[in-house]
Amino acid sequence: MTTIKNTMTQDPKEIEKELGEFLNKKFGGNVKIITPSVLPQQKQGSVKPTTKGKKNLLNFNIKPQELIAYLDQYVVKQSKAKSVLSTKICTHFNRIRHSQTSEEGVSKITGNIKSNILMLGPTGIGKTYLIKLIAKKIGVPFVKADATKFSETGYVGGDVEDLIRDLVKEANDDIELAECGIVYVDEIDKIAASPNVIGAQVSRTGVQRALLKPMEETDVDLKVPHDPVSMMQELEAYQRTGKRVRRSVNTSNILFILSGAFSGLSDVIRRRLSKQNIGFGSKLLKSQDENELLNKTKAEDLVDFGFESEFIGRVPVRCILEPLKEEDLFLILKMPNNPVILSKRLDFSAYGIKIVFTDDALKVLARRACKENTGARGLVSVIEDALLAFEETLPSQTVFNFTVTREVLEDPKPHLEDLISKKHPEKWQMLYEKAFLDYEHYISTYIKNNWKTFSLSNGFTLSEIRCNMVANYFCNTVMEIEDAINKIKQLHDSVKEIELEVLKSYNLNIVFEEDAIDFLIEQFIQHHATNEEILAQLYDKYYDGFNLIREKTGTNRFFISKNALIDHKTYLNDLIRKKIT
Repeated sequence: MTTIKNTMTQDPKEIEKELGEFLNKKFGGNVKIITPSVLPQQKQGSVKPTTKGKKNLLNFNIKPQELIAYLDQYVVKQSKAKSVLSTKICTHFNRIRHSQTSEEGVSKITGNIKSNILMLGPTGIGKTYLIKLIAKKIGVPFVKADATKFSETGYVGGDVEDLIRDLVKEANDDIELAECGIVYVDEIDKIAASPNVIGAQVSRTGVQRALLKPMEETDVDLKVPHDPVSMMQELEAYQRTGKRVRRSVNTSNILFILSGAFSGLSDVIRRRLSKQNIGFGSKLLKSQDENELLNKTKAEDLVDFGFESEFIGRVPVRCILEPLKEEDLFLILKMPNNPVILSKRLDFSAYGIKIVFTDDALKVLARRACKENTGARGLVSVIEDALLAFEETLPSQTVFNFTVTREVLEDPKPHLEDLISKKHPEKWQMLYEKAFLDYEHYISTYIKNNWKTFSLSNGFTLSEIRCNMVANYFCNTVMEIEDAINKIKQLHDSVKEIELEVLKSYNLNIVFEEDAIDFLIEQFIQHHATNEEILAQLYDKYYDGFNLIREKTGTNRFFISKNALIDHKTYLNDLIRKKIT
């Protein structure tokens, strides 16, 4: 195959010629380049660079404790990991924002040190989930990859610089925003050199070395060498602008987060600790579990494990995650925003069936998942296995709600037959109503306990009544807590829009009191009322009375309470008597 030369100094005609030769050999003449002209066509005016990335950074103001409170809504336990990740990530992006907004401009500190993070812990404890949540919250481009898919340049496998190019794609081609993204590399322990292999292990140490520069600071060219598509894009850009532009991404502000299970690292640490305790008068090393040993990880242990010292030096922050026990798995299932239960609720909701789980059922599922020994991933397996027969059969029956109890899980077949036979509908309905009320009460209590956090993050004050509204809406639909809060907030805003519409259409300044707003929100939810219907009711029931008072007294501001909405005649009579007589 003909080698394509470096196109940075080539003429566009040469680029097109070599592309044609490449495609001809690759596809046998079946594919050809068709271009309107290879002559440069300078665009009128200059194209302004995008400022979206800078705007995102200037608006970044999340504090570590705010991010921890957000993570607490989704992840149980892992308090140390939440603290480390939230603190270092918030500091990293606030530091970028500070540099962008300070009078001195971007900091020019020589030898800038990034707080790249290394996460250690067994599989299924939420390492990837934590990082995805953080990336979603702070709104920066996020790219995830497995270390096993990469290789040193020149060998089979991906190029680590592709991660940076993927960041640009995630940022919708906004290079400035991509330069402040997060790169998450999982299975990083798989590129450690094995101590049992003699000789060079290029496929592993080569990847470590390839990651060194991006993890510190380098410029990554967006044009991929020897890639026909990349060359065609460059040719197209030249035809469009008449300029040869070298587009690159600087990695100085890109945060790298690496994670892995590091199976076997505890043995390395144990050997080190044992050597330190050899000799007369030394204390015997106490039996310690794997997590206790991981908490004593040092750089030398990671080097002995198979990493190069230069690589470990570029990951100064270490974060050890705790293994999950049976009670932790139960708490995960109880957590309102957990994707396991929400996903299963969505599965049944797709068939018009509402499903609810009792606490006893969740404990059974947690116990089974614990035996799987795969962390939180085991929860998905046991739930799918336990409910498959119900998910297969119930959609074909006239069943609209289903309660998962301990008895249903321990002996599913007779309970499924009883449910679809309709011999005891009252029993199943009572089971559902009780389980639903228990669940709604739990969700309501959870929201009330966290009302301040939710109110601040959503810009919407949650009273006790509104907490109950959110809980009811959340339990009747399938969504996360914050989405349910936003829905209630939208309905609240709809009520305020009605006030403005009355002022605009009838020149009447009406103000709904808080209990009236809550009452109207309930009408939106329970009776699917619309703004137009409520406006029509207001005109029919209140306009004549308000207009009479305005003509007689000049008053044009009216406060409407919940009682006024329920009994408009008494309200207007009392108001007219007070204002006119």
